Amino acid sequence: MKKRILIVEDDDDIASIERDYLEVGGYEVKVEENGTAGLTEALTGEYDLILLDIMLPGMDGFQIVRKLRDKIDIPIMMVTARRSDIRGLGFGADDYIEKPFSPGVLVDRVKSQLAQYERLKGTEERRKKISIGGIALEPDTHRIFVRGMEKVLPNKEFQLLEFLMVHADVVFSRESLYTRIWGMDSLGNTSTVPVHINRLREAVEEDPSNPKHILTIWGVGYKFKP
Repeated sequence: MKKRILIVEDDDDIASIERDYLEVGGYEVKVEENGTAGLTEALTGEYDLILLDIMLPGMDGFQIVRKLRDKIDIPIMMVTARRSDIRGLGFGADDYIEKPFSPGVLVDRVKSQLAQYERLKGTEERRKKISIGGIALEPDTHRIFVRGMEKVLPNKEFQLLEFLMVHADVVFSRESLYTRIWGMDSLGNTSTVPVHINRLREAVEEDPSNPKHILTIWGVGYKFKP
């Protein structure tokens, strides 16, 4: 069965290029040009990935991401003309790609996101529940409980937290975490790692400004402290 991708993009030329190349790549594609309509379609259309522009009529991409992350767990890629808009990752996006981009690179990035998501959600290798310091993570069901309360984490935050908890007390550099979570062939920027680290702290730490578990080891990297 073909993977289904939703493009939310108000520029007809860009949307057509994205749709054409993704369809050639074997995906089923739907395009919405309005942010409000795009949100509704994303919530009701049972898509496997969303490709989301930032500047949209009706509702911008940042608003859409925030609303989607409370409802669905699929990869969300943001399309931006400015690297500064990497802050979209802080709202729950999994990846971003800058305009102008090569259509071939876009297809590769989409393929990479879907593959990583499938690996995370797959059942070929059952993974054990991890519980440390009031944080309980269930890899098989993609659920996390913090001090007894269930939290919703997007794909990359869940992967990052699981990796750090499995390797508790081991320090990993930003580059190492990027390679392990985003993949060897990822074409993004390692500056996405601290964005996701900060988002994780907001989700699991009692005081995100003074974390007890997800620590920065200055000049070295990050670790999960039991």
